[in-house]
Amino acid sequence: MSNQSGALPFSRRRRFKNRLRNIFTNPYNLITLIAVILLAYLIVVPLMEMIKTTVTLAKSDLRRVKGGTAGEFTWYYWNRLLFSDVSRNLFWVPLKNSLIIAVCTSVISITMGSLIAWLMVRTDLPGKKFFSLAVIIPYMLPSWCKSMAWLSVFRNETIGGAAGFLSYLGIQSPDWLAYGPVAIIIVLSIHYYAYAYLLVSAALRSVNSELEEMGEIVGAGKMLILRKITFPLVLPAILSSVILTLSKSMGTFGVPSFLGLKVGYYTISTSLYSTIQSQKGTGFAISLVLIALASVDIFINQRLIGSRKSYATIGGKGGRSTLLSLGKWKAPIVILLVLFLLVAVVLPLVILLYQTFMLRAGDYGLDNFTLHYWLGEADPNISDGLPGVFKSPQFWMYVKNTLKLVGLTSIIATICGQMIGYINSRGRHLRSGKLVEQLVFIPYLIPSIAFGAMYLAMFATPTKINLFGLELTLIPSLYGTFTVLVLVSIVKHLPFASRAGTSNMLQISTELEEAGQLAGANFVTRFFRIVFPLAKNGFMSGLMLILISIMKELDLIVILMTPTQATLPYMAYTYSTSGFQQPASAVAIVMFVMVFFFYWVANKFFHADIAGGL
Repeated sequence: MSNQSGALPFSRRRRFKNRLRNIFTNPYNLITLIAVILLAYLIVVPLMEMIKTTVTLAKSDLRRVKGGTAGEFTWYYWNRLLFSDVSRNLFWVPLKNSLIIAVCTSVISITMGSLIAWLMVRTDLPGKKFFSLAVIIPYMLPSWCKSMAWLSVFRNETIGGAAGFLSYLGIQSPDWLAYGPVAIIIVLSIHYYAYAYLLVSAALRSVNSELEEMGEIVGAGKMLILRKITFPLVLPAILSSVILTLSKSMGTFGVPSFLGLKVGYYTISTSLYSTIQSQKGTGFAISLVLIALASVDIFINQRLIGSRKSYATIGGKGGRSTLLSLGKWKAPIVILLVLFLLVAVVLPLVILLYQTFMLRAGDYGLDNFTLHYWLGEADPNISDGLPGVFKSPQFWMYVKNTLKLVGLTSIIATICGQMIGYINSRGRHLRSGKLVEQLVFIPYLIPSIAFGAMYLAMFATPTKINLFGLELTLIPSLYGTFTVLVLVSIVKHLPFASRAGTSNMLQISTELEEAGQLAGANFVTRFFRIVFPLAKNGFMSGLMLILISIMKELDLIVILMTPTQATLPYMAYTYSTSGFQQPASAVAIVMFVMVFFFYWVANKFFHADIAGGL
C-alpha cells in the first residue's frame, strides 16, 4: 500500500537516519570533511580570487579605462595581455622564450638523466656507491646559485659588473654565452636532470633483465634492445620526467632573473614578476596562462601513458638483474662522468667559495685574498659597509627565519600530508578520497611565483563577513607577517607531502586498525597507538625531504618578503642583484652546507629516498 502522506516508510527513515549518523560519527568522514573545507579555502578560494582579479577593474587602473568604475567587470587586463600594443613584449615574446627554454631543457636533461640512470642500474660501472650520491648533489645546490657561479666564470666587461674568471685570463666570452637562452638552458639542464635520473633509475630497477636477455637470445643488438624493450618499459617514468621538467622550467624565476634580465631577455616568469608589481590583474592573467599550459602538459602526458600498451614486469617468480659489461668503454665513460660532476658540482662550489675570499670582485690573484666577507667588521670602503656574514646581525636573523620557516612548514606539512595520505589510502575507491586527491594536486599546477602572489593578494587585506548587520573580521591581514610565509609554503608543498603520506599509509594494512576497533579502541587511540608508530619512519623521511625542498626556496616567497621576515635565499638574491657578489656567494655556500647536512641526516638516520622530495 502506498504512503498517502508522502512520508518515508519507517524502515527507509531509519536507514536514512543511520546513514546520516554514520556520516557525522565516522572518523574517516569527519577527517575528510575537514580536509575538503580547508583545502577548498586554501587552494580553490585563492585560485578563484585570482581569476576574479583578472576580470575586475582595480581602482588604480581607472585612469586607463575611460568611464570605468572600480570593481566592475572588465576584459581590460586580458586585452592588455593578449591584444594590446604592449602584449608582444609583455607576453608573447616571453612566452616564446619560456617554451624554447622548457623544451630544450627537457630534451637535454631527460636524455642526460636517463643515460646516467641506465649506466648506474644496468651496467657494471665501477664506483656506483660514489656516483649514486654525487649525481644528485647538483640538485641540492639551488639553480640560482649555479647562475651565480656561471656569471663568475663567463661574465664579460661589455655587460657591466666585475669581470668573470675567463676575462681575468684574457678570454672574452661572447654575450650569448654569458647571458641569455644558452646560459639559462645549460644551467637548468645541469639542475633538472636529477628528475629523470631518479625516476628512470627507479623504473629500471623494477624491470627484470630477463626481458632484455630474451632479446639477445633471438639475436637483437644492444641498441635494438634498448629501443624496442628497455625504452618502452621505462616510458612512463620518462613521461613523468617530462611533466616535472617542463612545468619547473616554464615557471622558474631565479635562473632567468640572473641570466636574462641584464640583457633584456624576459621569460614568462620574469615578466610575471615585473608585471605583478605594478598591475596584479595582468600579472594574474599571465599566471592563469601558465596554469593552463601546465594542465595541458599533464593531460597530454596522461593520454600518452593511458594509450600505451601495458606490460607486466614484476612477477611472482622473483627477478634478477644481469649487468651489461661496458668492456673497453668502461674507462672513457667513468672519465666522462667524473668530468660532468666536476662541471656540475665541484666547479660551481669551488667558484662560489673562492669568490668569498676575493677582496675585489674579478681579481683572482692571491694578493686579493681576504676573510673579510666571512669574519670582517663593517668597513665603508668595502661593499658599502657590509660586514662579513658571520659578523652580520642581519645574516643571523635570516638564518633564524630560515630555520623557523623550514621547521614549522615541514612539521605541519608532513602532519597534514600523513592525514591526507590516510584519506587517500583508505578512500581510494570513494568519491571523497578522489576529491581530496584532486584538490591537493592543484598547487602543483600553479607556478611558485604566481602562487606566492596569489596569497599576497588574498591576505593583503582582512577577510570580513557581514553577520546580522555587523561586519566581523574573519581573518586579519597577513601581509608582512611570518604566518603568510608558513601558510603559502605548507599549501604549496602539500602535493609532495600527501604523496609521501599516501605511500606510507598504503603499506599499513587496515586489518591492524580493525583489530584495534574490535578490542574497543576509539579512532584517536587506534591512530596514535597503531597507525602513527608504524608510519613513524615514513613520517620522518617525508619531513626531512620537505625541509630540504623549502630550504632552497626562492621563487615561492620572493614576492612576499619583507626586510624582517626574509630568508637566506632571498638574502643571497638581493646581495647578488645589488652587485655584492662576494657576500652573496658566502650566503649561498652556507645554505648549501645546511641543505647537504639535512640530506645526510635524512639518509643516515631515516633512509629517506630523495626522489620523494622532488
